[in-house]
Amino acid sequence: MLERKTPPVHQDTKHEMVFTKKNYQLLIISMLIVVFGFILMIGDTDIYDVRKTLIAPMVVLFGFGFGVYAVLKK
Repeated sequence: MLERKTPPVHQDTKHEMVFTKKNYQLLIISMLIVVFGFILMIGDTDIYDVRKTLIAPMVVLFGFGFGVYAVLKK
C-alpha cells in the first residue's frame, strides 16, 4: 500500500537575515558615492574637462566596487 509521507516538522527554526545592518550601511554609502560621481559629471559645456572625463568615472567605478564589497562582506 501507499504510505503517506508528511513533511518533516521544523521546530523553532530561526531565520537569519542574509545581510546585516553593517552591509546595508555600506551599501547605502556605495550608492551615495555613485550618485556623487554622477553629480561630478554634470555641469558646464566644457565636455573634455578632467573632472568629467577622468575623476567622475573613477568615483563611479569606485562606488560600484565598494557596493560589491558591501554585498560580499560577511
